[in-house]
Amino acid sequence: MVWRNLVLFIALMPVFYSCKEGKTPVNTPPMEEEQKVKSIGDYTEVNGIKMYYEVHGEGKPMVLIHGGGSTISSNFGKIIPIFSKFRKVIPMELQAHGRTSDRGVESTFEQDADDVAGLLQNLGIQKADVLGFSNGATTALQFAIRHGEMLDRLVLCSPLAKRNGVPDWFWGFMEKSSLDQMPPALQDAFLSVNPDRHALQIMHDRDAKRMVNFKDIPDELIMGISSKALIIIGENDIITPQHAEALQKQISKAELAILPGGHGDWIGEVSGSKPENAGQPLLAVPLIRQFLEN
Repeated sequence: MVWRNLVLFIALMPVFYSCKEGKTPVNTPPMEEEQKVKSIGDYTEVNGIKMYYEVHGEGKPMVLIHGGGSTISSNFGKIIPIFSKFRKVIPMELQAHGRTSDRGVESTFEQDADDVAGLLQNLGIQKADVLGFSNGATTALQFAIRHGEMLDRLVLCSPLAKRNGVPDWFWGFMEKSSLDQMPPALQDAFLSVNPDRHALQIMHDRDAKRMVNFKDIPDELIMGISSKALIIIGENDIITPQHAEALQKQISKAELAILPGGHGDWIGEVSGSKPENAGQPLLAVPLIRQFLEN
């Protein structure tokens, strides 16, 4: 079954949609009242880079992995204040992104996954839930494959595991990508935390080259993921419904949801969100929370 025009009206009826038989709708728990949340930002040495990370709130660890060209705030600025009311939320900036240094070699999803694992080890965290968006979701897949013993539940927001998971034009666009084509909102977010334009160029070039050289994640590695997983894409996402459905079938304990909007609208990602979609992060939040807590 391929969902081309499926829309979830979460605000009216929080529902999990799955290709697996026997799934029934579930209610989402209420959000907590406003409360002060403890937050810190710091650096740690991980695999040869100086990585910037933050810790917000208290409770069970929830790791957030940003997408390509992003910073913590540009990707997760709208949802961190919500999730940190009931979880210890740990976002980081990956190699060459934002405040994190570059190691002088090309970026890979495998290395990023190892860097996330290194951060958790430095923080003394043995196991966590992990949420990744876009490139961060591909990193989260690699984390599940390479460091499954550290993973509890997995949330994959617009994940790419195969080259056929996006339209053909995407690959030609990435081959010709230049910094001036990078969304201004992402450039501004980077420069607001790191004013070094040369560093911005390095980050862009590493992300672009990584995508040009992207190779399919082998089926057997994906099928070896044993954690429960929630896959989310937008109905107008660059990730195709066919790809999301195929990935859901390969991960034995996976759910699939398709939300209104495009790439990142429903978590408030700055380059994807439009003013009229300002409330859409609330579409994803109850769904993700229900998945993590049940």
